[in-house]
Amino acid sequence: MLFQFIAQLAALTLVLACNQSSPTLTKPIAGTSPMLTEPATTTATYSFLSLGDSYTIGESVDAADRWSVQLAGMLRQDNSNVMNPDIIARTGWTTAELQDAIKAANNTKTYDLVSLLIGVNNQYRGQSVDRYRTEFRNLLQTAIRFAGNRPARVVVLSIPDWGKSPYASGRNQEQIANEIDAFNTTAQEECDKAGISFVDITPLTRQAAGDASQFANDGLHYSGRQMKQWAEKARPTVEAMLKR
Repeated sequence: MLFQFIAQLAALTLVLACNQSSPTLTKPIAGTSPMLTEPATTTATYSFLSLGDSYTIGESVDAADRWSVQLAGMLRQDNSNVMNPDIIARTGWTTAELQDAIKAANNTKTYDLVSLLIGVNNQYRGQSVDRYRTEFRNLLQTAIRFAGNRPARVVVLSIPDWGKSPYASGRNQEQIANEIDAFNTTAQEECDKAGISFVDITPLTRQAAGDASQFANDGLHYSGRQMKQWAEKARPTVEAMLKR
């Protein structure tokens, strides 16, 4: 019976392996592991997969404060029965590391809605925009496959500007902003080509400057209050997507 109970527990969680030897945007919390979360029990109609990095996994905040979890709740309030999302995300991941983790997860499910928010660690590590374009384009195709080959059911959020965070005090904020803009322009161009919705949340993250309530305790990642604004910004776009 003990072995059967352990096996049942193991089946509930999928742990993804990822090489974290290269520099990342932040130091991951000790014991942090990538995860594929199980959706909450609900009578929902629409399944949801959320892909990304620390901004998707909600580094330093409660699970309920993750932007995609908040979005699912808002959509249910609007009578769009969306399940809490499965999440494949980890602090520090670049586009390439997310793609590798997706392969390792071996998730063969399809979803009614797929979100993607990735790229800040590409910028932080000084990787080129050209490389990002190629890897991001491949991730879009992966997201489309997860959405049952329906580009109209994929939504991309822009990269937040971490240069406006308390953590970035003393850094070249103008350079960070310019680089983030270049990555976001590339992401939007690739989304337009693929017929995928793009939601620009970067201005919201810049407006958060100087307001400690908008940031998590680590001074870099965002609080549930800020991520709620991302969900609200994405809400009408996703509502329209689900009607297609």
